[in-house]
Amino acid sequence: MALTIDTHHHMLPDFFYEATNETEHPVGGLKPQKWTPETSLSFMDEAGIDVAILSTSTPGIQLSDQVAGRELARRCNELAASLIAQYPKRFGAFASVAMPNIHDAIEEVRYALDVLKLDGVVLFTNSLGVYLGDPTVRPLFDELQKRKAVVYVHPNPSPDPIAHSLGLADNLIDFPTDTTRTIAQLHYGGTFAATPDVKYIFSHAGGTIPYLAHRLSIVDEMKVMGDSSKTGTISESFKRIYWDTALAWSDPILHTLRQIAGISKVVYGTDFPYLRRDLAVKSKIQVAGSAELSDDERKQVLGGNALSLFPRLKSLYNQK
Repeated sequence: MALTIDTHHHMLPDFFYEATNETEHPVGGLKPQKWTPETSLSFMDEAGIDVAILSTSTPGIQLSDQVAGRELARRCNELAASLIAQYPKRFGAFASVAMPNIHDAIEEVRYALDVLKLDGVVLFTNSLGVYLGDPTVRPLFDELQKRKAVVYVHPNPSPDPIAHSLGLADNLIDFPTDTTRTIAQLHYGGTFAATPDVKYIFSHAGGTIPYLAHRLSIVDEMKVMGDSSKTGTISESFKRIYWDTALAWSDPILHTLRQIAGISKVVYGTDFPYLRRDLAVKSKIQVAGSAELSDDERKQVLGGNALSLFPRLKSLYNQK
C-alpha cells in the first residue's frame, strides 16, 4: 500500500474549540465530530492513513484578549509537540499563531519551529478582516521565508456582512471564495515573489482557483493588474503552490490541477473531523482508485508529494 499522508487533518482539543467557537453556532456552519487523538488514530487506521499533519481550524486564533491569544497558541503547539513525541510516525503538526498581532505571531513561529520543531505553520485567509496579502502581514512572511517554512492556508469566513445575509453556510461557498481571494492577493501583492522558499499548501484545491485559472492568465496577459516582471505570472505561481484534495478529490478536479500545477503539487487531505467519517474514508478509496492518475501518480498524491515537504517524516520513513 502506498504511504498516505493526510495534510488537512484538524486537531480540535476542547480548550481550543471552546475558546474560538460558539457551541450552537460553529464557525463555517458545520459542527465537527468530537476530536481526541484516539479518534484521529482510529479514523486513520480505518482509512489506511499513515500520517496526519495536525492543524487547528476555523477561525484560528484571533481573540480580542491578546494575552489569551498568545497563551492559546502556545497551549495548542505544546499539545501538538507532545502528540508527535508520543506518535512520531503517525502525527506531524502545523503550528498555530495568534493573529492579527504580527509580533505575537512571529514570536510563536520562532518558538514552534525552532524549539518545538513542528513541521510548519497554519495561517488563515483572513483574521478579523486582515488578509494574508496585506502589507502589515509581510513581516510574518519574511520570518517564514528565513526558515523556508511550510505554510498551510485554511479559509475563514469573509468579513463582508453581505456574505452572511444570504442564508448560506460559510463552508458552502464563502470558504472556497476566500481562499481564491487570498491566493490572488498573495500573488498580485508580491508576497509569493518575496517568499520563494516558502512552501505553500492551499486547502480544498485552492477554492475556485482551478476553474478561474485561465481567466486570471488572460487578465495577466492584458496587464489589468500591472506589470508581472516583479511578481511573475499567475501561472508561474500556480506551479509552485501545493493544493490539497480535501472536499476536492474528484477526477475532474485532479485533471484541472494537473493542467494548472502538475500532479507533483497535489497532496492528499481529508478535512477530518469536519468531514463525516465515512465520507473521509471514501475520499482515500476514490483517490487510490482514480482513473485520472497512473499508479506512480497515486503514490505521489497520497503521500510522496507531501513527504518531500517534511524532512522529519522523510527520515522516519526512510524515503529517498
